Amino acid sequence: MKLEITDEAVKWFKNEVDLDDGDTIKFFAQYGGDSTVQSGFSLAFEPYGSAITTGASTEKEGITFFIEEGDLWYFDGHDLKVAYDKDKQEITFNYGEPDKE
Repeated sequence: MKLEITDEAVKWFKNEVDLDDGDTIKFFAQYGGDSTVQSGFSLAFEPYGSAITTGASTEKEGITFFIEEGDLWYFDGHDLKVAYDKDKQEITFNYGEPDKE
């Protein structure tokens, strides 16, 4: 699985969540809501989280973004791109096509 964070999304996290170099953002599945990959679940994030076993991660502008291995089921093989929507002034979660391996 590929985890991608756009430059604009990193700026949003730094401004809205008040992150500094060395901080982390953990993405995880939560019960409730709805998404295009899992009905009845949605994706959430938590600042300053730590991973037991990292399933996917990326570092950008000194911030580490990650998903624990135990939450990879949520993505059903899809990639995750976190972007910023200028009109809504919020981050968005975009799921890429599942791996065909």
